[in-house]
Amino acid sequence: MRPVAVLNIVGLSPSLLGNDAPRLRDFARSSGGVRLLKPPLPAVTCTAQSSMLTGLDPCDHGIVGNGWFQQELQEIQFWKQSNRLVSGEKVWETARREHVGKDFRCANLFWWFNMYSSADIAVTPRPIYRADGRKIPDCLSSPPELRDELQAKLGRFPLFRFWGPGADIRSTDWIAAAAMHTYERSKPTLTLVYLPHLDYPLQKLGPGHPEIHRHVREIDRVFGALLDFFGNRGVRVLVVSEYGIVPTSSAVEPNRILRGAGLLAVREELGGEHLDAGASEAFAVCDHQIAHVHVRDKNRIEEVRALLAGQPGIEQVLDAEGQREQRIHHARSGDLVLVSSADRWFAYPYWRDGHEPDFARTVDIHRKPGYDPCELFIDPAIRFPKLAIAWRLFKRSLGMRTLLDVIPLDSRFVRGSHGRVEQQRGFEPLLFGEGLDHFDPPTHGPLVAMTSVREAILQAMRG
Repeated sequence: MRPVAVLNIVGLSPSLLGNDAPRLRDFARSSGGVRLLKPPLPAVTCTAQSSMLTGLDPCDHGIVGNGWFQQELQEIQFWKQSNRLVSGEKVWETARREHVGKDFRCANLFWWFNMYSSADIAVTPRPIYRADGRKIPDCLSSPPELRDELQAKLGRFPLFRFWGPGADIRSTDWIAAAAMHTYERSKPTLTLVYLPHLDYPLQKLGPGHPEIHRHVREIDRVFGALLDFFGNRGVRVLVVSEYGIVPTSSAVEPNRILRGAGLLAVREELGGEHLDAGASEAFAVCDHQIAHVHVRDKNRIEEVRALLAGQPGIEQVLDAEGQREQRIHHARSGDLVLVSSADRWFAYPYWRDGHEPDFARTVDIHRKPGYDPCELFIDPAIRFPKLAIAWRLFKRSLGMRTLLDVIPLDSRFVRGSHGRVEQQRGFEPLLFGEGLDHFDPPTHGPLVAMTSVREAILQAMRG
């Protein structure tokens, strides 16, 4: 059984495999070329990864987005990490079952749903939330002592470089170094490595921005180091991406549309308005270029569908039948699923101007009832942002509770998004690497289903 490393380079698409990425480009050519992937709907991190690792569509593995409305709790929850949320046999479970009695280990470095899984080794972001409001960078590992080893060698996991206004190549460098240390320590048969760097600038600046050239060179450097490391140890390397990020012009705000029609309920707390999902007749869970709309009275689904179908920037409104066709019909899905136009995305805001909740201007991925890429920015209205942040951190160091309220509310800053299945040519997710000589999955035109990545991994390991 051949050892394999799967490098998930988020946001990598054919349009980026040019002169700025010589190591990636040459590796793709030498390993037989690039296969373009057809992602599931929605083409977002949690759904795409789950389809790659289980070979199933969202209707079967149950991951219908990066977050969803929990019916039992009547709450919207994003970015949960338990692997028990994902139905279906994972690729490492299949490999272990096929090779009973043989030495097989899987190391999962930062792919999502990485807590309490059957993988032998796992490392995932897990900040420490103190009672005084502080969020301290940290990670969680299995076995537990690996966390201490990594942070003793590499420094504390750079959480604030992993997401937020400070997100940059340093978090990806840390993960790559952690993957190499983990391989030397445990010699896993399958190593899964998540390399997120391109996700930040492509959403923040848009794929056509001149600065993207520098960011592609940075990820190419990291890839080259990993390719040399694994190649020198006889490990086959596969490269995948979850989606391509396309340029966007503006956002659609479905919750404000629903509120204007008297369907969305809010609860006022200390001058800020909070979306009250359980009390709403209809609300939207916004996630990049898709949104799940939940309707309390099922007799009003057609009314809500008609309201949303005529709105600019909303290309499709999928009812139950449409969701079955797209293989996203599941108990966690909305009664309706919205798909944006190619150059638009869905923003979560629902409040009246000046009545935003206190978390709106902070990086708070768990409290917001939708995905918020504005967290990649610092509000340009703050004249001295470094000083403003330093002052807030100083107050926290004294034990004072204070908000890091430096995030803008203007969605027009965001210049790139993803989530649709149909994207323009050159922005498709991709697969290439070693050990795929006989990999011949069924295609959808020029595209290979992302669910086939699971079989590609198994074939590369079978040798």
